[in-house]
Formats: sequence, C-alpha cells, structure tokens
Amino acid sequence: MPEIGRPRVGILISGRGSNMVALIAAMRDGRVPAEPAIVISNVPDAAGLATVRESGIETAIVDHTAIKPREAHERAVLDVLKRQRVDIVCLAGYMRRLSPLMVEAFRGRVLNIHPALLPSFPGLDAQEAALHYGVKVTGCTVHLVDEQVDHGPARADTGQHARSDETQRLHGAGLGHHPSFGSIRATASCDASTFSVR
Repeated sequence: MPEIGRPRVGILISGRGSNMVALIAAMRDGRVPAEPAIVISNVPDAAGLATVRESGIETAIVDHTAIKPREAHERAVLDVLKRQRVDIVCLAGYMRRLSPLMVEAFRGRVLNIHPALLPSFPGLDAQEAALHYGVKVTGCTVHLVDEQVDHGPARADTGQHARSDETQRLHGAGLGHHPSFGSIRATASCDASTFSVR
C-alpha cells in the first residue's frame, strides 16, 4: 500500500526494462520518494513485463499496433494511467514519441531517461552516435518531456569518460547495467523532489 503523500508512478516501457527495474528498486528502498503504481508496455511480449510481474506490480499492455491512430492509442494509455491514479509518468525505454495529447495530460509530470548527455545526440541509437562521433564523456540525462524529441528541461544527468570498449559494453550489457548510471537512478525519472506534482 502506498504511503500517504508519495506520488504514484506509471512506468512506460517497450523492451527489457532494465531502467524500470532500477527505478522500482529505488522507489522501494526509499531513494526515490514515490510508489510504483503500474507498468504499461506498448509491446505485448516486452521482456520487462515478466520481470515486473514477479515483483507484484500491476501491468498493462496497450499495443500500439492494435490501436490506431496514435491519439487513440494514447487515449487508451491515459485511461489506464487515470484508473491507477498515476501522478507521474516515467518513460524507461519507451520507444514511442508522445503526442501533444499525452504531454498536455501530464504537463510537467512526464520524465524520460535518455542514454546520452542532452542536448547532444537526441533520438534513437544515441550511445552509438555519441561514441562514433568521438565524445570524450558519455552518459545519460533525465529530462521533462515536451512536444519535441528528447528536448525538455534536464532534471539530472551523469557522465563518465568514454573508452574504446564502451559501445560493446553499452550494447552488450544494456544501459541499465552500465556502471556510470547507478547514481542517476537514485534521482531518476520519478524523483518527486525535482519538480512539483499538481
């Protein structure tokens, strides 16, 4: 049962959910003052769903291939979030761009974990693009979501010196297991102290 005053968090995923696992752990051990309410995937067989079901947190599948157009799909996601009384939405590997409908419904309360130091390297394959460009420091950013891709105000970021083996480590182990991201998880995408909840 959630503690009184702790915001309820809806986490949206599309894949493995390694960042989702870290966020849930941070919420449960008190590093993030929030309560995981539900995990929603737009991909029916996303590996992260099995992981979160084992933890007893509710899950929902809102398949974007079955509900068209985009706004209809997002209305279905919003219905689930509202039924669960979600205060904050966290995108943890959610591979869909949000429309103005979703952004407006949770204005100032949607956060994304992006695997690069924004504003550099927005969009897909950010880690690989950064390393191919030759950056000396790589990292990730937690930012408020707005109508543009990987654009809203940053709330936290972390970085480390890039090494020649980084691409293999990032792609082989997954972002959620990369050692430089441990500190950002504690503040990450559902840290209620970084912004006010309506």
